[in-house]
Amino acid sequence: MFAALEQFFAIARSTLTECLRQPVALAVVLVAGLFVVLSNPFSAYTMSDDNHMFVDIGLSTLFLAGAILAAFLATSAISREIENKTLLTIVSKPVSRSVFVIGRFAGVAGSLIVSLSFLALLYAIVEQHGVLETAATPIHLSVVLFGAIGLIVSAASAVWMNYFHNQSFAACFLVFGVPILLVAYLLSMLFNAKLEAQTMSMAFEPEQWKAIALIVEAIVVLCAIAVAASTRLGQVMTLSITMGALILGLLSDWIFGRTVLLYESMTASTDATAPLVSAASESVTPTAYAFARTAWSVVPDFQMFFVTDAINQGVGVPAAYFWTASVYACCMVAAFVAIAIALFQRREVG
Repeated sequence: MFAALEQFFAIARSTLTECLRQPVALAVVLVAGLFVVLSNPFSAYTMSDDNHMFVDIGLSTLFLAGAILAAFLATSAISREIENKTLLTIVSKPVSRSVFVIGRFAGVAGSLIVSLSFLALLYAIVEQHGVLETAATPIHLSVVLFGAIGLIVSAASAVWMNYFHNQSFAACFLVFGVPILLVAYLLSMLFNAKLEAQTMSMAFEPEQWKAIALIVEAIVVLCAIAVAASTRLGQVMTLSITMGALILGLLSDWIFGRTVLLYESMTASTDATAPLVSAASESVTPTAYAFARTAWSVVPDFQMFFVTDAINQGVGVPAAYFWTASVYACCMVAAFVAIAIALFQRREVG
């Protein structure tokens, strides 16, 4: 038992370091971070609530960046090891294949959480500033000051570790940037736009963090799908399946859900309401309903994790919904990791 735990942590740690060192991780984070920052002034040109537009753009950027990272990092978690024949040195040792798969998934998921935490903190700092809707709106000095200092210190720390200790700049920038930006975010909440002290509760927005947590959960589910596909397929096919699963999951309500709801409304309708639904549901056969119901249950519903509409409408994310979505994400992750283990048991790695 202890030997398996040691092997798991060793594989997860090496995978985490390997993923954070990849140039694509830093490139995606930098591009997404720049887009988050620029979306603040760009949101000032809407005809309605500018801050709502910024929330839409910011959270969408986090979701898209996480999906791209999951697709590129998780697809190479196992398939690249098989193609390069480096997996032989691992499976030839007393390491079970299930421990290897779980460790690989944990490492990739950890790298995604670190990258998204960096972007989430940057988004929270920019969101704390708010959109300059008019020329009279003051610049939030504490956000600009502490946010800029946080990014500069993160980059300087990564340069120091890279130059003097020969460490990866990308990995150090992300790992150091998370706690540094966290401190910058906390400081920006302790001071108002004029650098006057205020209570943190006046600036903290828990609903925003619930929305961010749900996005992270969705990306971890996508990571599990990519790891499962990479146990049998190459990088190109794994990448295609991962992005296809994302698109299908975002459209599952429209593709499968409406068929299920139409058929159920048809069967549950009374004599008085039957004519109203018969025309729309006459093409829904029991076979089509069974297929749609099965697909709707099996395909991950990524739309469940994207709650920007609730945030913008001031409804928030109810605790019951948040925990239901979290349990759903855990079940999906467990299912796809189990599929990955089953697929990898008889995979030829030589």
